[in-house]
Amino acid sequence: MAASDEHAGDVAAAAAETEPSEVLKTDENDGETEAAAAAADGEEDDGDGEDGDEAREPRPRDTPEDIKLEAIANTLAFHPRRDLLVVGDMDGDIYAYSYSCAEGGTRELWSSGHHRKSCRELAFSPGGGERLLSVSKDRAVHVTDVEVGRLVTRIQGAHDVAINALLPVDENILATGDDGGTLKVWDLRKGTAFMEMKQHEDYISSIAVDQAKKILLTTSGDGTMGVFNIKRRRFELLSEAQSGDLTSVAVMKRGRKVVCGSSEGTVYIFNWNGFGATSDRFAVQAESVDCILPVTDSIMCTASMDGVIRAINVLPNRVVGCIGQHVGEPIEQIAKCRDTHFLASCGHDQLVKFWDISGLPALAVSDYRKRKKKGGRLRSLSKKAMGGNDFFSGLVDRTEDKKKEEEEDEGSESDSGSD
Repeated sequence: MAASDEHAGDVAAAAAETEPSEVLKTDENDGETEAAAAAADGEEDDGDGEDGDEAREPRPRDTPEDIKLEAIANTLAFHPRRDLLVVGDMDGDIYAYSYSCAEGGTRELWSSGHHRKSCRELAFSPGGGERLLSVSKDRAVHVTDVEVGRLVTRIQGAHDVAINALLPVDENILATGDDGGTLKVWDLRKGTAFMEMKQHEDYISSIAVDQAKKILLTTSGDGTMGVFNIKRRRFELLSEAQSGDLTSVAVMKRGRKVVCGSSEGTVYIFNWNGFGATSDRFAVQAESVDCILPVTDSIMCTASMDGVIRAINVLPNRVVGCIGQHVGEPIEQIAKCRDTHFLASCGHDQLVKFWDISGLPALAVSDYRKRKKKGGRLRSLSKKAMGGNDFFSGLVDRTEDKKKEEEEDEGSESDSGSD
């Protein structure tokens, strides 16, 4: 998620000043194309007048229908076992939707207005996902019953300042980070924090944990990554400071690499147990890398202030192509569904959009560095963006250095292909 409300305001202002991507077609065009196709189908005669008058069954979609919201959404999450999506917005409301690829198959199940201020982050409890955990600018941690949206537990005043990040470690342990740089680890059975540390000088933007549930990793607006041992309840170290805010963190390459996004559009890579300094880095040629979503051990999706969702391979470092975009609007968060068939994104256009990523796990990336064509365009990877009108056909991956653009891959500054 893209930092706090104060930072979100800066993002929105920056986005307004930034020239929009050179997009030829938008989702509205996609809707018009589908409508035209449906009209053409309706004009076809099956040979029998009565059959022609009968309504044709709606065709299944590759992804669920987009969801229009009443306010900008900060966060969203998919249920681990059900076709259920929850969305939290800037008004503090949380909405739950059942989703389907069938026409009209997405519908609202319930809504909750328990938070008094902007809902910053939410996640389902590990395992069965019976509980929904959420944090807010109102400094509260909420635990909600997923079936009916009823508030089960409220930890009022959980932090001294607004809470920005959330990560369920297991069914009983929860980690939260706030705008002041404080990390807390909670035992939900007692409703108390057994670990509280302030090592960052700015907001905590994201939290990740290793597979052993032992090491917590945090990224911060001060440009550092923090390492905390929750088994021994102690702080380990801070990485060297990078240029710009560190906005997101994920563990990849079977636990051997840690990847961080930044507000400068650079991806930083750390070796596991080598957290002090980066082992690799490469520029994505995006305005920022606000969200990181691992899809496989090597491929991740990233979302940016420029509204574009990119698929990126890590080691070898390549921008593989474009999954989708919120045209000219910053993206707050992305999430993948339980079967990794598609991901959802929420942006400042007050839309939740769904994108087909079913082909990403089978995607192979060569170590061979091809010469980049001048004026090359991002390859479209989403089926939703394909067809007669490919709205990515005009999206140019701009670079600051035109000479480098001819010689390097999509924004890569690294030749490393090792694990």
